[in-house]
Amino acid sequence: MMKTGADYAWFEDDFPDIAEAYCFTLVRDLSPAELVSRLDGRPEEPLKGIAAVVDAAFAQHDLAEGDRQLVAMTTVGTWTLMIEPNGYLGVTEEQALPASAGTSWISHFTNINAVGTFLWAEDQTLRLCFDPMFPEDRWGTAPDELLDVMRRIGFHFDDDDPETDLSSPAAFALAEHLTGIALTPALLQDTTFTCATTRTR
Repeated sequence: MMKTGADYAWFEDDFPDIAEAYCFTLVRDLSPAELVSRLDGRPEEPLKGIAAVVDAAFAQHDLAEGDRQLVAMTTVGTWTLMIEPNGYLGVTEEQALPASAGTSWISHFTNINAVGTFLWAEDQTLRLCFDPMFPEDRWGTAPDELLDVMRRIGFHFDDDDPETDLSSPAAFALAEHLTGIALTPALLQDTTFTCATTRTR
């Protein structure tokens, strides 16, 4: 059964420290080490649980004056999940598209100003990109391929404001539809993440 935005409402409730600004990326058939290499990253000490990752990410930001970003990774099935607290590397086309060579890359981002991006790339080709709050404005080589799925998941296409804004949770559900990988509270809380830092500019 297809997940909807409502199925991911727990994320904002249970993880408020990261929910206001994050980037989640899923990359098929690349190990965390291979992903770090593609992103010219530098390995760092592993961290257990998303709370420790968030703390370390903000400490890294202060330490490097914003020049380096902490990323946390784990293998889920045949995919690597990469999490960036207060980051956006995964939806930056100049970095994401080259790094997607030979694989699938699905990423979604939001920041404290409610600016968001969902990006789906296949082998360096941008298939779909849009702001989850404004799903009617889509671009890429397949902008309408997932339109019916997006409506069923809960993206809001009507002119009237929705009673509940599920645009960010819906991005998690769309990523799960494309990858088959479900994010859970236990995965975020209990995982020991492989970590690295990457340049932000």
